[in-house]
This record gives sequence, structure tokens and C-alpha cells, in this order.
Amino acid sequence: MFSKSCEYGIRASIYVAKNSLKNRKVSLKEVAEHTDAPPAFMAKILQKLTRTEVLSSSKGPNGGFFVPVGHLDEVSFLSIVLAMDGNGIFEDCTLGLRKCDEQKPCPMHFKFVKIRDEMREMLESTTLKSLAENVSDGIVFLKR
Repeated sequence: MFSKSCEYGIRASIYVAKNSLKNRKVSLKEVAEHTDAPPAFMAKILQKLTRTEVLSSSKGPNGGFFVPVGHLDEVSFLSIVLAMDGNGIFEDCTLGLRKCDEQKPCPMHFKFVKIRDEMREMLESTTLKSLAENVSDGIVFLKR
């Protein structure tokens, strides 16, 4: 459903948020290690998430990646997906057709519109803080 970079971006965002709840910044190396991601690939992902203001970063000996605690409730799961994959998941044809809309639908169009709407609602209503708290509580995991 999501691209590989989006999957890594989601896991990275949750890991960074989990540590931000503890007022702790994390390094690229640490994020890559805890999300089973290649460091060079993770560097590009973290750069994109920082550029789109999902995450923040600071340089220097006490630097690293973080999410300001007040921002954790504002960042939705949707904002991570949009930062990484764009809006295509909500607009592109399920079958990959160039032209697919209500006037000229593909065989899956009307069935998939409902699923997309429900998915968008779920992604919008899920905050980064709630995802991070679940990991902190040991309810869910970021590694296979």
C-alpha cells in the first residue's frame, strides 16, 4: 500500500517521537538501527521528514532528530504519508490507469473510493503521539 520509503519514514517518525516523549534526541545511526533500515536510505528519509516539518533536527554534540513535545499531538499519520508518498494514494487509479474518475471509472473505482475515504479518515485521526505511546508501552513493535 505504501512505498518502502514511506514504511521506513513511518517507523522512523514513530521511533523519533517515542524518544521525544522522553526529551531525547536520536542520531541517524540509532534510527536506522532501530528500524532495520540502511543508514544511507534512512538519511534521505529523515532529510525529507525534516524538510516537510514532520520531524525537527539540530546539529552539534547534543544534536539529533526530535519532535517538539507540543507538536506530537499535531502531527498526524497522514502528514507522514503525504510527506513521503504524496497524495497519489488518494488520487491515483487503483489499476494504474491514467484517466480514472467518476465520469470514466475503472472497474474498481467506486469500491475503492469508499476504502480511500475511510483510510484518509483513519490516517488523519491518528497522531504521532498515540503511535509513539503504543511503542513505549510495548503494545506494538518497530522491528520484525
